[in-house]
Amino acid sequence: MSQFFQIHAENPQIRLIRQAADLLRGGGVIVYPTDSGYALGCLSGEKGAIERIRLIRRLDERHHFTLVCRDLSEIATYAKVGNSTYRLLKQLTPGPYTFVLTATKEVPRRLQHPKRKTIGIRVPDNVIAQSLLAELGEPIMSTTLIMPGEKLPLSDPYEFRLQLERQVDLIIDGGYGDVESTTVIDLVDDTPVLLRQGKGDTQQIGV
Repeated sequence: MSQFFQIHAENPQIRLIRQAADLLRGGGVIVYPTDSGYALGCLSGEKGAIERIRLIRRLDERHHFTLVCRDLSEIATYAKVGNSTYRLLKQLTPGPYTFVLTATKEVPRRLQHPKRKTIGIRVPDNVIAQSLLAELGEPIMSTTLIMPGEKLPLSDPYEFRLQLERQVDLIIDGGYGDVESTTVIDLVDDTPVLLRQGKGDTQQIGV
């Protein structure tokens, strides 16, 4: 049976944030809010937790996982970022964007795209997510909380509690989530390529 934390969306209770971080460090799988909806998350080094997420979502090995980072400096540890890409990232983060970038050696191979050696990276504009990332001091390996066969993410914490309470270790209730996914932008070649239009505005970057 999973734990269920109701965390204030603007003033997160530090005691609960620390407990959530401890669960992740112990190899746990959590559901937590971001600025585009709820996500399943674990730490990137926890192979067993990653496999649990694959089973929940029924994902194959080609699925592009995302490292949710606290800020730009953390992104540079896990992805190769050129000057023009850095300027764009600075402009768009934090925000509802996922950037596909070439992974560095810090990213486990099992999280990289098997052929392109890329990784999805994002910096969410969400107080709970940012508080959790600050407490952890490392990214959260994440994927959107969309159940198999569904097109939209789950948004009501009480609804997905019923579905997931025996499959995850913690559900963080930060209020109703958004049902719109992130905008995904490929920046591997330094030229932005729109892969998916979502919540993030793309007019300012011309894609």
